[in-house]
Amino acid sequence: MIVVDTSIWIDFLKGENSPEQRKLHSLINDEEDIAIVEIIFTEILQGIKEDKEFQTMKGFLLDFPIYKPKSIETYFHAAQIYRDCRKKGKTIRKTVDCIIAAICMENSLTLFHKDSDFDNIKACTGLQVMRV
Repeated sequence: MIVVDTSIWIDFLKGENSPEQRKLHSLINDEEDIAIVEIIFTEILQGIKEDKEFQTMKGFLLDFPIYKPKSIETYFHAAQIYRDCRKKGKTIRKTVDCIIAAICMENSLTLFHKDSDFDNIKACTGLQVMRV
């Protein structure tokens, strides 16, 4: 199962001609197993200005499996990810990225992204990532 990060969805929604947008389009067309996590769901929708587009995208996203934190332990895990990275000299800029990584790791999901925070997390943990 591949979790698609907000950074990729933004390219997709804007119609950017990026390698990531093309790959996501291919994954969708090939009916690959794509998922999102709850916070990514929120991040995508909060950036949509028009009500009609908001409702359309909400319906589209709800067709994908949506993962969430399993328990408070997910947040402890996210904090540990941040701490492990700091110990190795890598600072993660966004707490939400540690939470996304923790959810992915807890569920053995691969994260498709284009965010350097996730590259740093991968370097310090067992996060499985996909890049183009």
